[in-house]
Amino acid sequence: MIAKIIIKRRFVKDNTPQIISLLNKMRSIAMDQTGYISGETLMQKDFPENMAVIATWQRMEDWMVWKASEERKTYEAMLEIYQTRPTQYEEYHLGTSFLKEP
Repeated sequence: MIAKIIIKRRFVKDNTPQIISLLNKMRSIAMDQTGYISGETLMQKDFPENMAVIATWQRMEDWMVWKASEERKTYEAMLEIYQTRPTQYEEYHLGTSFLKEP
């Protein structure tokens, strides 16, 4: 079942080039991972230091393998240097087909 992952981060101001570079490198590596479908990066209109990444994976298990990988943890640690709070993750299954009718 398709998984949608929303990753929210709040960064300190004035480091956008370094942050975007790290996010792009992380996405480039993710693209080679089993199950990766797509990703997009969003910046909040009035508060550009607030960013969200929406990633789509073929299965939640594929995302969990990538999330736990040492390579991803390395990039996550580099991003944390610029963050004002911990990364927030929201993990969803696409659609409602997994719900059973009462």
